[in-house]
Amino acid sequence: MNGLALSRRYYEQYGRPLLRERFPNLEIQLAVGLAGAGSECMGYDDAVSEDHDFGPGFCIWLPGEEIVDRKTAFLLERAYASLPAEFEGLRRARIAPVGGARTGVMRMADFFSDKCGDPGGRLSAEQWLSIPTASLAEATNGEVFSDPSGVFTKIRESLRHMPRDVRLKRIAGHLLLMAQSGQYNYQRCLDHGETGAAQLAACEYVRHAISVIFLLNDRYEPFYKWAFRAMRDLPLLSQLEKDLTEIISTPNDPEASFEKYTVIEETASEIIRTLIALGFTKASCGDLEKHAYSVNDMISDGTLRNTHILRGAGV
Repeated sequence: MNGLALSRRYYEQYGRPLLRERFPNLEIQLAVGLAGAGSECMGYDDAVSEDHDFGPGFCIWLPGEEIVDRKTAFLLERAYASLPAEFEGLRRARIAPVGGARTGVMRMADFFSDKCGDPGGRLSAEQWLSIPTASLAEATNGEVFSDPSGVFTKIRESLRHMPRDVRLKRIAGHLLLMAQSGQYNYQRCLDHGETGAAQLAACEYVRHAISVIFLLNDRYEPFYKWAFRAMRDLPLLSQLEKDLTEIISTPNDPEASFEKYTVIEETASEIIRTLIALGFTKASCGDLEKHAYSVNDMISDGTLRNTHILRGAGV
């Protein structure tokens, strides 16, 4: 069962009538939908997802207290709590002891502060670099069912794409770490007889390759357990999902490791071809490190360009 569709049906059947009947003058100030943490907000939920934090429900996002005061917010919370606890054979999810409520009544400012650190989504370059992409994905995923004022949607749209210079800085850092782990350290670890370290190097290569692929697509990389699933939907380089899975799923004996290193170089070549096609690099070789510095040189903002190349790689 698709959680987003379930949420919309629950809202249409119970939520919308409740708001119109009990808060007719307030509905225009509210945004309603489902977004944030949870596989259902990404559209990746399945039968396994129903074992926790799954059920009918939706979010009601409120503007500031100068528009919707605390008393009215409390009345909305009471009204939401009065909605049927069961719908289409599923019960409303309880509030998780860790992470708080994923649905119900909440302030817009609180939602965006939690996801990106600013109540209005106004971010400096430094903030853009420091926010995990999974948090930005949660700020912009899901679906807004109703937003008459457009305030909530406007903030979401302002967060949907990171600035080009920030994107380039992140790409440069991840490319450098791909080069270090996959093109350099994987084979050296094997030469030292350190197969465990070699596998860690392979995993690091894949982790940073995935980040680069999402950045090249101008999409936010989700929480790690959904990274491969989300890759399959990308317009660029989605075909590498199988190769990257193979790199971290195969052993490191001599025959397998030769094949693994071949796949590492092949995936690197595919990423380089895409970098060139997008005009993100002027280098013309198979060395990811050279492309990393070339991408960094493309950054327009001198201050950002001159910060450490790994500044945007989350290390």
